[in-house]
Amino acid sequence: MTISERAQQLLAARTPFVHATVVRAQPPTSSYPGDEAILLADGTIEGFVGGQCVQNSVRKAALGVLQVGESVLLRVLPDGDVHFPEAPGASVVVNPCLSGGSLEIFLAPQLPAPLIRVHGATPIADALIQLCTVLGFETRRDDWRDTGLSDTTALVIASHGGPEAEIIRAALDNGVGYIGLVASKLRGASILNELELSGAERARIHTPVGLPIGAKTPAEIAVSIAAELIASIRGDGLSPPVSVDDGPAEAVDPVCGMTVTIGPAAEHLRLADADYWFCGPGCRTAFAAGKDRP
Repeated sequence: MTISERAQQLLAARTPFVHATVVRAQPPTSSYPGDEAILLADGTIEGFVGGQCVQNSVRKAALGVLQVGESVLLRVLPDGDVHFPEAPGASVVVNPCLSGGSLEIFLAPQLPAPLIRVHGATPIADALIQLCTVLGFETRRDDWRDTGLSDTTALVIASHGGPEAEIIRAALDNGVGYIGLVASKLRGASILNELELSGAERARIHTPVGLPIGAKTPAEIAVSIAAELIASIRGDGLSPPVSVDDGPAEAVDPVCGMTVTIGPAAEHLRLADADYWFCGPGCRTAFAAGKDRP
């Protein structure tokens, strides 16, 4: 499976990841411009953008990119290397394990689109689904009792009746951050009074739903709802940051000070009932010979 095919698979599964691409390489390096990899929230790397020393730096930077949700140009340079031209906004890592080479790797987060669920088969629901699709949101109209509400960014109830209070309660209990109810002020207040809401719960419910733009037609009402969704997602941080695992265990190379990933492929040495891990065979050999032991 190619990196592109794997990326499409992860996007379809709504799995967040970082796409890493080598954009510049100054020899000697083991990677070349155009090499790419996918990095998952658990620290897994699929593909190749460099050897183990580079992977450690890329992994750490990628997990930060996932949490912040913004792309980063990572510059991995050997100690004292300043040969690459300055790149404003780049993140620089001094990596003493590199054998004189330098790399620039572009890390782009690929996060799932906001998932908007719409309940109802009304003209407003139809117009909202169409508009949210144009905006790039993932939109679903299904029976929430069959599919659940996991991973839902926002739920809009546009059924003009039915078990609206039950749906609102289910959405609150499942942590949905935005719940919109298409109803008049009077009917909306009556439904909410049935629920005995806390202040925090009431703040997550929008009724009458949508920004007050004087909307009258189903399409105009859909625009007002979509605008409020955008404001909540972009301005209020409705989409939560991606949670990342701590990743694999790490250790510090006692020779060069590089942080290395502990695993079957890592250079390892056990001396005096103590375990040591190294970035490569050179540091391991030097340490075993006692040249760099404290």
